[in-house]
Amino acid sequence: MAKTKPGKKDVDSYNIKGTNKVVRPGDCVLMRPSDSNKPPYVAKVEKIESDHRNNVKVQVRWYYRPEESNGGRRQFHGAKELFLSDHFDVQSAHTIEGKCIVHTFKNYTKLENVGTEDYFCRFEYKAATGGFTPDRVAVYCKCEMPYNPDDLMIQCEGCKDWFHPSCMGMDIEDAKKLDEFLCSDCSSDDETKRSMNSSPVSPTAEEAMVEPKRRKR
Repeated sequence: MAKTKPGKKDVDSYNIKGTNKVVRPGDCVLMRPSDSNKPPYVAKVEKIESDHRNNVKVQVRWYYRPEESNGGRRQFHGAKELFLSDHFDVQSAHTIEGKCIVHTFKNYTKLENVGTEDYFCRFEYKAATGGFTPDRVAVYCKCEMPYNPDDLMIQCEGCKDWFHPSCMGMDIEDAKKLDEFLCSDCSSDDETKRSMNSSPVSPTAEEAMVEPKRRKR
């Protein structure tokens, strides 16, 4: 009678080969792609399993980059932006190259320095349908685009909305020197234009996601 093969067992952690880094369920990891010319895949580890031969596999939930989604990369997508997908998979733990951190959008905008291991996620993505959750976010500026944390923006002292310098006909260096800024709508209502020498740069997370009362799309 053939012997029944021992089943798989859950394990608490996995040491990344050649490093002292330990991966546990809930961690985000970088996984080696089949095409060496592509950047590593990013995934969230859901479960770690080992079989009777000590082969370790990880159940993962993939993050998609904007260019991997049906809509492709758009102007407001940050360079380190990811979408948490509904695509689950099982992979060999040996394909894990390293660990990374996928921040919430709010926490990412508060980082003083963005490291190579830092990413952010503000949307969930349904791989089969190409749908996003949430399907609407706050928009800014005359161009009515969602906030890209990689782009500098300046705040109008009048309406408190945020604007891209290029949309206001100025370059970034001039925008950085502004002390106060009025958008064209507000400056036309203000007979005495204020002297312009600097301005706060880019909305905080709270302002980006809560404060503006602009229409959503």
